Amino acid sequence: MNNLSFALDLFGEHSVEAPKTEGIKYAGSKLKLLPYILSLAAETGAKTVLDGFAGTTRVGQAFAKSGYQVTSSDISYWSEIFGKCYLKGGQKAKYHKLIDHLNNVKPIDGWFTSTYGGEAGSEAAGKKPWQIHNTMKLDGIRAEIDKLGLDDVTKSVALTSLIQALDRVDNTMGHFTSYLKDWSPRSYNHLLMRVPEIENFNKMHEVFRGDIFETLPCIETDLAYLDPPYGSNNEKMPPSRVRYASYYHVWTTVILNDQPDTFGAAARRSDSRDGVAASIFEEFRKDDDGDFIAVKAIGKLISEVQSRFVILSYSSGGRATAENLGDAISSVGKIIKVKEIDYKRNVMAGMRWTNEWIRDAEDKNLEFLFLIDKG
Repeated sequence: MNNLSFALDLFGEHSVEAPKTEGIKYAGSKLKLLPYILSLAAETGAKTVLDGFAGTTRVGQAFAKSGYQVTSSDISYWSEIFGKCYLKGGQKAKYHKLIDHLNNVKPIDGWFTSTYGGEAGSEAAGKKPWQIHNTMKLDGIRAEIDKLGLDDVTKSVALTSLIQALDRVDNTMGHFTSYLKDWSPRSYNHLLMRVPEIENFNKMHEVFRGDIFETLPCIETDLAYLDPPYGSNNEKMPPSRVRYASYYHVWTTVILNDQPDTFGAAARRSDSRDGVAASIFEEFRKDDDGDFIAVKAIGKLISEVQSRFVILSYSSGGRATAENLGDAISSVGKIIKVKEIDYKRNVMAGMRWTNEWIRDAEDKNLEFLFLIDKG
């Protein structure tokens, strides 16, 4: 790839300097993994890439800025919006007038304020994700975006800018299943939208939204990067605590502006309930054969993706045990290389054989990247 910058890491292997990307506070962010992901991708000679669980699209952005043709796919509405913004947005300069206009929209007291707004110094309303002066701006701006009749990509840029502005003034730990008891210092700041850092790419990137198994037949690429959500391996942890539909339900509502029915202290969308929005990759149960359902889903995923090469992300704190996951991968492809990233010790190691990473996977602070050849 002509846009990639190579250097030798501490282990004498080629690493890649990752380009700058944008996102929001996100439990599944792979920002720190980008150099390792790009270095593995470079070894395959791929030109087209599927980002199969795109999330905030940081990985897709990095691939696009590194010269790959990217297909972004995710089941969430907000990921689709981010994908259209960063992969299809085009020239940044053409959005300044729009963002300036939205910043000057008059605040109104609407649904978002009544549902998610709280007053500083008042405990009567309970914990909320934003202070009222910012939810009133949200109400005004969100209504104005719909009134303007924007085309699909332009609306995606506006909504991405709005979500990022809200993320900078929130009262959360980075998700929306609970809110801070005491107002965060940033929540006192005033919401201000900025034009996202987008580029005008010379490649035609694609963005899909839907269940991964339904979209895979429509996508064929040289390489697939797969980072499926995974349930915690803590048996005492409620499933809702690790499900992305519940973590980021508010962003769905900002996108749809549909004023949904809500429940609970966090005012979650009713359609983010565990029984409605669960992913098979977040499944914490075993099947009748005693195998983790999530692990079998990962094997099926790798088998059905239409790419010769696959980079799979896995956390040692996930539901799948190392041995189970190794068996699932080996049944559908050959592991060429494994990169192990230890955030606690801030070190990275490279290895080639599954027995090595299985031994180390008992550590609960490790991330693994598998380069798999299905050829």
